[in-house]
Amino acid sequence: MRISKIRYYYPLGLFIALFLDGALSDTFAGNFFNSNSTIESRLFLLWIVMSVFFAEVEHPYFWAVTIGLTFDLFFTGIIGPFFMLVPLILYLTKVIYSFFTPSFIVVLLIYLIDIALFTLLFYWINVLIGFTSVSLASFISGTLGPTLAFNLAAFVILYVPIKGLMELASR
Repeated sequence: MRISKIRYYYPLGLFIALFLDGALSDTFAGNFFNSNSTIESRLFLLWIVMSVFFAEVEHPYFWAVTIGLTFDLFFTGIIGPFFMLVPLILYLTKVIYSFFTPSFIVVLLIYLIDIALFTLLFYWINVLIGFTSVSLASFISGTLGPTLAFNLAAFVILYVPIKGLMELASR
């Protein structure tokens, strides 16, 4: 019986993407976070979305919960938001995936929908617990728009390498 290499590469890539998100935010903090806009790097979501389309991952919800909990512990300071949102986004991606065949545009649109939904739900959670008082209009123009633009650029750059890696590791 042959064991797929994705079993090892998927969690490794997921954690690298998560910590790369944090490293980008730290390194480019002056550009990502200013008085006019906030950019949230979501490379770990790119890894998850690409795996739904191009890899057979064992226990994807376990990894989604694990990465959500890790994100909460390292970046948000509250256990819960990412712990719940990452598995939810994985589930919705799998549901949407069942209606489409993978292509660059399809994966891109689903990734952007996932980021928009994820970012809006995270904003809503922060409003509910009193961590933010930013209006929805300010949030959309100051955070959601720049976040989508940054992650669109990251997707265009990383699509082919990640797809190739996932397909190679899944053999």
